[in-house]
Amino acid sequence: MTHTVDFDTVSTVGLESSPVAEALAGLRANEARYFRNKYDHVFTVEPASEAKEVVDWVHRILKEERDLVISSRPLEATAFQVENIRMAYVFYENGLSINVMYTLDESGKRAVGFKLSDGMEVPEELASRFKFARQKSKLAGTIRGSFFVIKNEY
Repeated sequence: MTHTVDFDTVSTVGLESSPVAEALAGLRANEARYFRNKYDHVFTVEPASEAKEVVDWVHRILKEERDLVISSRPLEATAFQVENIRMAYVFYENGLSINVMYTLDESGKRAVGFKLSDGMEVPEELASRFKFARQKSKLAGTIRGSFFVIKNEY
């Protein structure tokens, strides 16, 4: 059951089980606004259980690139292409958002980004391995983010 993320009226639909559901919904809406403004792309998500291929692709990259396994349950996911960039997002119950930006050109940028919802602790599996920069958002409050560059082909 796919639904469009509305960044004008932020909704926690699909994220209700998260202890930081409102902040995670704001983070998701922030991403939706970015893709609408930059690429005129409508950001849609579906339950992670229905987007198993997307979740598996993201988890494979995390495991193979950095031996990372995320302990939180994925709630929602999406994958799409804008211009020559394949994008994937997974939103987790603990408030974490992971995105993969995978440029299809061989010499293009490829990276995994982590964003932490306002009010959540840094997940144990990321705490000692990444430093997080802060960014303010009208929709999401304070977002803490980090990333790493993908070295292999996926």
